[in-house]
Amino acid sequence: MKWIFVVVALLMIIVSYSYITISNGPIEPLGRVAFVKFLNPDFYPGHPHSQLLAQYAKDRGSKCALVTHFGGSSRYRSYQEGDVFIISLAFIDTQGTGAVGPTNYLDSLQIALFGVPEGRYKYKSDGMVFNTYEEAMDHVYTQAKQHGQTGPLPMAWHGNARQGNPILIPGCGFPLYFQILTKTYGVVPAYVYTIYGMIFPYLNNRYAHYELANYQQLQVLYKDGNLDYS
Repeated sequence: MKWIFVVVALLMIIVSYSYITISNGPIEPLGRVAFVKFLNPDFYPGHPHSQLLAQYAKDRGSKCALVTHFGGSSRYRSYQEGDVFIISLAFIDTQGTGAVGPTNYLDSLQIALFGVPEGRYKYKSDGMVFNTYEEAMDHVYTQAKQHGQTGPLPMAWHGNARQGNPILIPGCGFPLYFQILTKTYGVVPAYVYTIYGMIFPYLNNRYAHYELANYQQLQVLYKDGNLDYS
């Protein structure tokens, strides 16, 4: 039985270390926003998921929030959602299949274990493509500063799964979210707050039950273009 106490004590140390590390940093990780699309485009002013993230930020006294995406054809523009300025940042996987391609789970596992190989990702925000992580984050912090951000910047990943079970698939923007956490705080807090981030929408997303109960139908409707704003 002693080993149980050892494991519990070790977990408490890891969680406490991660909490202290995060609480003194520039980014406040929230977690996943959505499971599937139910209107398209999302993360557009007035969209329910956009309003959710804005409310999360407002509840924390923040004037800005960062949301990460998997890069596609969008410009990933930043915009005002009520009292909160939402900063969009996407990653472009130069060795991947794109946002609509099949998921390579072995590759995803290797990235989770060993990090992103140097130079593999490019980044996109406000119509601009950045070749390095540092350039991309400079843009993010500049945008936040220009819009009155003080204190840690709340960060979420988009989370929409275009195909497959969204309970098992973390969805759009997750690898970039994990990379930012790893680069900012190290791998241990990144893992701890990734687990927390996966639980986050079950506790905070008021549309979660609807999205999960209807995800297959919503995915089909999205692929057929029937969720687009009219």
